[in-house]
Amino acid sequence: MKQSQKNKIDWSQFLSGVPAEDYVFQNIPYDEQVKQASALIREAEIILIGAGAGVSTAAGLTYSGERFIDNFSEFIEKYGSMYMTDMYAAGFYPFPTQEAKWGYWSKHSLINRFLPPALPLYKQLYEIVKEKDYFVLTTNVDHQFQNAGFQAERIFATQGDYGNIQCEKGCHPKIYDAEDLFYKMDQARSDCLVPSYMVPRCPVCGGNMTMHLRCDSYFVEDENWHEAAGRYHDFLKKIEKKNAVLLELGVGFNTPTIIRFPFEKMVRENKGLSLIRLNMNEAFVPESFGNRAIGIGGDMAKVISDLSNLSEV
Repeated sequence: MKQSQKNKIDWSQFLSGVPAEDYVFQNIPYDEQVKQASALIREAEIILIGAGAGVSTAAGLTYSGERFIDNFSEFIEKYGSMYMTDMYAAGFYPFPTQEAKWGYWSKHSLINRFLPPALPLYKQLYEIVKEKDYFVLTTNVDHQFQNAGFQAERIFATQGDYGNIQCEKGCHPKIYDAEDLFYKMDQARSDCLVPSYMVPRCPVCGGNMTMHLRCDSYFVEDENWHEAAGRYHDFLKKIEKKNAVLLELGVGFNTPTIIRFPFEKMVRENKGLSLIRLNMNEAFVPESFGNRAIGIGGDMAKVISDLSNLSEV
């Protein structure tokens, strides 16, 4: 791992582009898999959680279907169901004005970041690991780990946060809390638009602001981001010396170089590590890992609940 000037972590040094070549779906009964996973977690001194979008979907933060239609009907009607198919697709809609953009994103942020309470799946997950030396690496931006009780200093949210905004061109390394602004926008919105006076402007360059989400080269990695990256780097050093479990949750192949491939690389290079992979449809694991890898498919909410029940026994 290299560090850049001013003691900042070079995020590119975390990445791994080496996928497994021997993926298999394990032919092991579900109950046995859960027991094995529970035993690995119970015996582990240290647990690294890697969480992707699949875990929030399993927890109930779905971006499509009734939840989307119920909350975004005005946007579907205005912009068309061809483009407003779900919250993910809607986020890429080419909104014609800043008033239109923030009309949508303020609603999106409230629905997925500020209004949901700590969801049961996340709370059960916290109960499973809270007594362990744990760390969370996540590409999720919905703040559910913090809501559930995970300590902020043990979380590295690499891709941003729905609650923050930044300069659209990243002209300065600072992000801004937008909670109050988004609530006010939601109350003032009319015909899917927010009033012009509410449109945020960059306090440095005067340009447009945007959500603090990694979608282009202008994503702001502020001091807090680099400090979290540094804590993750330090945690990885501890993994090399202890009985550790990598608990991967809902990570697919959208951004596999952040969690999925690096986790496999760590297990491949360190015989003392084990991998538990929970994924609805992509729970296959490298066959070469043998009994050091468990891939459990299907309903993750049920798996976490069953693991939680076993941890209490």
